[in-house]
Amino acid sequence: MDLSLQQLTQALSIRRQISALEQRLSTLFGGSTTSTGRGKRRGGRRAGGGRRRMSAATRAKLAAAARARWAKRKGTTASTAAAPAAKGPRRRRGLTAAGRRKLSESMKARWAARRKAGGGATKAAPKKKRGLTAAGRRKLSEAMKARWAARRKAAGKK
Repeated sequence: MDLSLQQLTQALSIRRQISALEQRLSTLFGGSTTSTGRGKRRGGRRAGGGRRRMSAATRAKLAAAARARWAKRKGTTASTAAAPAAKGPRRRRGLTAAGRRKLSESMKARWAARRKAGGGATKAAPKKKRGLTAAGRRKLSEAMKARWAARRKAAGKK
């Protein structure tokens, strides 16, 4: 089958049009419409190179759409789901003064009850310092003297 250059360029042009139409169709339905892997590019890169940049407005639209989907799944309205996000960064809540006072009093009561019950678990009694007795020290001294004498005797024989 001999194809001329004109036929090859025409076939290439048609193939590109088909790919473009498949891509448009997949963006409309949010999924892949190609039956073969030919329509997909490797690595998710564009033909021109580099990554496609998304504007902040587009990202915001996508985020709002995602929030609406989540709200729909949870059964709440999209406006209530989007309301907390509009406030900005969420502030971490700390203890109020009353809560801190209540916590402090409950801990003090717990410690007092433990002390009253003789809670030896809170503070361990100091361990007795272990040392050698006089008899043990004498026995060790004699053993060492015998060892040194044996070494001197062995060194003298050489």
